[in-house]
Amino acid sequence: MDAYKNPLYYEIAFSFIDPKEQVDSFEKLIKEFSKTEAKRFLDIACGPSLQLREIARRGYDAVGLDLSPEMLKYLEAKAKEEGLKIKTVKADMTRFRLKEKVDFAFIMMGSLDVESNDKFLSHLNSLAASLNSGGLYFIQNMGFDWTQAPKQSWTMKRDGITVETTYESHFKDVINQISTEEMTLEVNDNGVRKMLVHKRDLKHIFPQEFKTLVRLNGKFDFLGWWQGDCNKWDLDQPLEKVKTLNNSGNMTLLRRK
Repeated sequence: MDAYKNPLYYEIAFSFIDPKEQVDSFEKLIKEFSKTEAKRFLDIACGPSLQLREIARRGYDAVGLDLSPEMLKYLEAKAKEEGLKIKTVKADMTRFRLKEKVDFAFIMMGSLDVESNDKFLSHLNSLAASLNSGGLYFIQNMGFDWTQAPKQSWTMKRDGITVETTYESHFKDVINQISTEEMTLEVNDNGVRKMLVHKRDLKHIFPQEFKTLVRLNGKFDFLGWWQGDCNKWDLDQPLEKVKTLNNSGNMTLLRRK
């Protein structure tokens, strides 16, 4: 079974994040860098989006974009259950156009999933058409350090459900910078055991390659990249100055021209 088709277990697996702290960080970045008032937010590859649910609680307009109908249906149900207004859009992140532009866009947990540089440029073009001038694009956990490929595992519990998550990555095609990432969720749902796997091939975009592609696209200003943890980011730690890159805690910030 595909882990990404089981939103509840996926949400539990990543429930170690603090959406309140993350959205606090968004608001600080907006105050520091945005050239437009942020009223409308877009979560790209949103999944169950604890972040959008917190954003909606704070009175902002919230939009979630994902290719998975299961994830969008789950997000809609949770929003209704929590008395929140969240708009969902089923679309590929490399080919979309929103009817109403947003002021702040973000993509979390290393979810920037493109197969080539052309696909990344198409992603930037799609976002540029849907983001107001002066608005920010926040990217979390770019896999810049391709020398780091440790196997990670962690366990989360909620409502009698235990989810043990294992993540690992290895290069499949060095010339084209393609790696295969595999995430396995071992679930014990009140005594019922399930094994869920999500596997994808991902194009690694190296740091200077990333900046070159942004310049080639021409629609965004590169504001910088910084170190942090899964919830907050330290503007005093630009990646150029850190000794060891943290692929699970970095952020990159662009601004729409």
